Amino acid sequence: MKTRLARLRSRAIGRDHVVSLGWLTVAALIQAVNFRLFLAPPDIAPGGVSGLTLIIHHFTAWPEGRIILALSLPLLLLGYLYLGRGRFLLASGYVTLLYTQAVDGLVGWLPPAGITDDRVLSAVFGGVLGGLAAGMALRGHGLFVGTTIISRVLQLRTGIPITQMFILIDGSIILAMGWVFGWENALYSLIMLFIWGVATDYVLEGPSVIRTAVIVTDAPEVVAGSIFREVGIGVTSWTGQGMYTDERHTVLFCTINRPDVDRLRRAVLQADPQAFLVIGHGHQAVGGVFRRPTTPPRQA
Repeated sequence: MKTRLARLRSRAIGRDHVVSLGWLTVAALIQAVNFRLFLAPPDIAPGGVSGLTLIIHHFTAWPEGRIILALSLPLLLLGYLYLGRGRFLLASGYVTLLYTQAVDGLVGWLPPAGITDDRVLSAVFGGVLGGLAAGMALRGHGLFVGTTIISRVLQLRTGIPITQMFILIDGSIILAMGWVFGWENALYSLIMLFIWGVATDYVLEGPSVIRTAVIVTDAPEVVAGSIFREVGIGVTSWTGQGMYTDERHTVLFCTINRPDVDRLRRAVLQADPQAFLVIGHGHQAVGGVFRRPTTPPRQA
């Protein structure tokens, strides 16, 4: 029995490694195409290693892939010394190495001037593809080596929030790009940086397709029954206490699809006009009752 469990565990681990390798490989290729089509031709980048690469290439004409690799290796070593996550850094090294090789390998295969002369389109599509690739790399348990590692190490050493470190480091690089390539390019780089972050979050978390509802009521049975009948979803309850009034209330929680928000609001307020209802955003709902059941469920 133990041998069988060990074999099953080994197979599961092997599948996870294959899936991670697939994510990392596709991410590296997408990022390389993105660099060659939307970053390098208009000299726009969301800061980081790619921005430094464009600046160095402008003055030296060295191959961009080799510049990225030369900048990435010390950062990878820094991460290994101070962050110490071996598998994560191994995956990051793989995706970065493949990315840098593909950046130079695609020269001659893709149009050197990109596919558009419009810098707005380059900023938008560069941000979308860059964020897509970054999110896929993170899904593969790695990342493209860059200022993320510096920001994380400095945060651990100084206590400064990592978001402030991002703004300081990437902002400085974008300012340098503005001085080299013009301030319009710096503004387009900021647009790309914003879209890049949004696209990365979208890949990691998915679209916000559900809503979460928190209901504070003194008529929980009536409200829950109304939700069962009108919306057909399960409800979870617990007891809460108002810290100002010191009165006890019942808190109900459920998840719903976006089109059902109005139905839920009507169901709650018809059952208890004094109820306190908060609707929040959600990205995923796993388990529980999410679709309309054939009979009223007891719990979500």
